[in-house]
Amino acid sequence: MASVVVVGAQWGDEGKGKVVDLLTRYADYVVRYQGGNNAGHTLVVDGKKYVFHLVPSGILYEDKVCVIGNGVVVDAAVLLGELDDLAAQGLQVDPKRLLISSGAHLIMPYHRLLDQAREGALSSGKKIGTTGRGIGPCYMDKVGRVGLKVGDLLDMPLFRDKLAAALEEKNFMLTKLYGQESLDAGAIAAEFEPLGERLAPFVGNASVLLDQARKAGRHILFEGAQGTQLDVDNGTYPFVTSSNTVAGGACTGSGFGPVHVDAVIGIAKAYTTRVGGGPFPTELPEEDAIGAHLQTQGHEFGATTGRRRRCGWFDTVVVRDAVRLNGLTGLAITKLDVLTGLKTLQLASHYEVAGERYERMPENIRKAAQAKAFYESLPGWDEDISGVRELADLPAAARDYLKRLEDLSEVSPAMVSVGADREATIMLKNPFEPV
Repeated sequence: MASVVVVGAQWGDEGKGKVVDLLTRYADYVVRYQGGNNAGHTLVVDGKKYVFHLVPSGILYEDKVCVIGNGVVVDAAVLLGELDDLAAQGLQVDPKRLLISSGAHLIMPYHRLLDQAREGALSSGKKIGTTGRGIGPCYMDKVGRVGLKVGDLLDMPLFRDKLAAALEEKNFMLTKLYGQESLDAGAIAAEFEPLGERLAPFVGNASVLLDQARKAGRHILFEGAQGTQLDVDNGTYPFVTSSNTVAGGACTGSGFGPVHVDAVIGIAKAYTTRVGGGPFPTELPEEDAIGAHLQTQGHEFGATTGRRRRCGWFDTVVVRDAVRLNGLTGLAITKLDVLTGLKTLQLASHYEVAGERYERMPENIRKAAQAKAFYESLPGWDEDISGVRELADLPAAARDYLKRLEDLSEVSPAMVSVGADREATIMLKNPFEPV
């Protein structure tokens, strides 16, 4: 039995969906533990593209059990839409294959409205880059102890009571602060009642299920969303998401004991990207030829928002932070093939701010924004590597790049992705296999 956590080691969009999909073949249970439909995990299987926002990526395997943990915030309509889309493609998901924690919080219509209104009210330099899907306001209600849970849908009188109490405050904010129309509790309840009826067979206790699986010797894979530098406590605050994206969130977001985690794999692109605002020390200008290469060859548009991703060189400062914060036991390097054709590659080794050297991301957001990255240069390669399946078959320059990346980040690669498809991967160490 092994329990493995997969996390993003940068600012999200690292390719977690593909890695999770690859590792799912060895797992029995696949668990989402934080975030909501602000996540977008893209998989390409046999040339067919799938994008998941709430459903765990392991759903494509019909013999696996998928779990949405209590740390996830759930848009019920979006979740059911994903299940309907899968059914239309011939993949019927039943309650034996998917469990939704009764403790997961519900994204309500007022959460989306408040999210969009707050972001719209910010000046351009202070915008967070939220997806506008209500994630942040939902987590605010969770922490404020006024949220509605998935389990409340199984008790509609309770749901209606909690909704009515919540709307007193939300309607005041919507009308008085943002100049919007108030919402009607009856209309919202009428919208959610059929959603609750459809979701009811899937609702249960995720913590109990996972503990039973562990005791039965099953392999469990925890699938994170976003990236380490977007963690609400440890990232480039306030330009972060509203949940704990680090490995510790896998335990709190699913009710799984931390002593039972055996490995933590951090996913990192062979370069760096970021969506939305916030510091990005290795960012290349949009008009830069190399930045344009990364953006075009890497198809760097957000799976959730469609927004252009900001692109830059690999940042080992960011990845070292991820190694420390998550206790990474290995790296999965994705999109190495995107670097093909670049004559010279650069790796950021450290920052300087006002003459002071930083081996980590500065805690002060002004200093983080002012950080200047210092680089090591390495030769690139021209050979097509998309068909390579063994490390030794990579060009010498590609192997040297990976070795220096390993030296600077202080953790070794467990796998290397050389293309979008599931099979376009070099597996160096399977975290589900004993050492």
